[in-house]
Amino acid sequence: MDSAQSQGQGRKRQWQGGRGAKKQRTRKEKPIKEGSNDEVLLADVRALFAAQKLTNSPSKSEPSLDNPTAPEATSAEAPPTQDGELNTSATLEGDKEADAERLPEPFTEIEVKVLELSSTGDGLAQYKSSKQIYVVPFTAPGDVIKVKVVRHLEHENYSHADFISVITPGPLRDDNRINCKYFSTCSGCQFQMLDYSTQLQHKRSIVGKAYRNFSQLPPELVPIIKDTIGSPLQYGYRTKLTPHFDGPPGHRSKIDKRNGVKSHFKEVPEIGFMAKGARRTLDIEDCPIGTDIVRLGMKRERALVAKEINKYQKGATILLRESTARIRNDDGKVSKTPPDTIKVKTEEYTDFKTCVTDNNGTSTEYIDDFVFTNTAGAFFQNNNSILSVFTQYIRDHILPPPSETSPKIKYLIDAYSGSGLFTITLASLFTSSTGIDIAASSITSARENARLNNLPPEQCTFIAADAPELFKSVTYPKDETVVVIDPPRKGCDESFLTQLLKFGPRRVVYVSCNVHTQARDVGVLVRGMEGKGTKYEIESLRGFDFFPQTGHVEGVAVLNRIEAEVEEKKD
Repeated sequence: MDSAQSQGQGRKRQWQGGRGAKKQRTRKEKPIKEGSNDEVLLADVRALFAAQKLTNSPSKSEPSLDNPTAPEATSAEAPPTQDGELNTSATLEGDKEADAERLPEPFTEIEVKVLELSSTGDGLAQYKSSKQIYVVPFTAPGDVIKVKVVRHLEHENYSHADFISVITPGPLRDDNRINCKYFSTCSGCQFQMLDYSTQLQHKRSIVGKAYRNFSQLPPELVPIIKDTIGSPLQYGYRTKLTPHFDGPPGHRSKIDKRNGVKSHFKEVPEIGFMAKGARRTLDIEDCPIGTDIVRLGMKRERALVAKEINKYQKGATILLRESTARIRNDDGKVSKTPPDTIKVKTEEYTDFKTCVTDNNGTSTEYIDDFVFTNTAGAFFQNNNSILSVFTQYIRDHILPPPSETSPKIKYLIDAYSGSGLFTITLASLFTSSTGIDIAASSITSARENARLNNLPPEQCTFIAADAPELFKSVTYPKDETVVVIDPPRKGCDESFLTQLLKFGPRRVVYVSCNVHTQARDVGVLVRGMEGKGTKYEIESLRGFDFFPQTGHVEGVAVLNRIEAEVEEKKD
């Protein structure tokens, strides 16, 4: 904790206000569209702030993972304005008539008590009887924490603060659980001090709050969130890490750059990950959430960079990607162990794990009996230990229960198919499956993976399509088709959702690494669009913990098309 304190004191940040001093510039709030950390945090702060006002006793609020008064407080908030912007005038500025509260000056050290965890993984804390909420990383509900105030966002009624030390741990905190000496300074993990069941409980609440704050759906249209499915490994699970180092210190003038003058390192730079709350790279020699071979590769690559540092004129990012070669135990090759390799033996096979560092190289991964090759620097899920459970869950829910009145679903469309994870693992359930992606390189990988898994083109095919015309190349009947989508963090754009509603498949399974943009998009599918008669209802919502010790949660939403006669009865 002492190192965290000294580093925190050494930080220099631009002074950003405090009452009684220079007037702070306030930013105009944007419509909820991106599911960014700022948007998510603001929604949580607003709910907690409203709850504090409703109870009229901020200091007596009980700490919790997800403050139980928050749902009620949400209903007390002002709705969005007509242009979609968040209306804070009726909530956060409701006490204009009260005397202005003087906030601590930036870089002041204060003691705060954590009331609850936000969906960003930060603690939401209170300073004495202040009405300002303090956002503090690396904390748990009930903790009393010494923090350094960084900046105040008075219009939003919250402030950012740096963690310094724990004064009194709350009931959920046990620092003996922490497995990394860089925890509380590195920005990678947030929850190492929490029991794993507590982490899963919190991630369930993240999904619930995402739909409460971002879907714009009434509560009766959102089912109860199912328990979060945990990762079999809570440490040693990440099959990909990307440590980096910054360029040589010192400034090169425009004239120097024009004349080709290059900078050189005088010493080995810090190689690792970003510090929390600072634009600074921490020198980190090991990361316990990485798999054994990735950690071994990290040590090797750090040593190589140090040895060849004179070859670098600028900073670089190091790729560390696990790759697996699987050999049957009755093969004589099993007895050999190549250098820089870790062997993992099972009843039938021995897996030879290596670490790929070339972005254009090839990595190989196994999920049960499925095999996937991928360009090492391209996207693929980074926690292999949960993929068996995860893909089986999708298999179990991709089809609706049998119906005597509806035709059998025979066709699968995998939008945002990437290298074919869902198309290939689900293909045996369908007469025909089509993966669609706008990236030609992903389609190339997917076709190779289909070949490796012995799937003929008539059963499993992949096509590259432009985003505005994603479904034009597919001729499946909508009543016999299910669509699975797994978009990037920004979610689906309006064009894609319009196409999806126009096509109107009978069932949709939406997988997302950002449950907030997922909730936004699912809200569109449930409400429908003007001129597009199709609407959906949510069958189930559930989170998967792909990244233990962090605030991230993967979401799976299962939706069914509402038939026209059902919709008429509701009206």
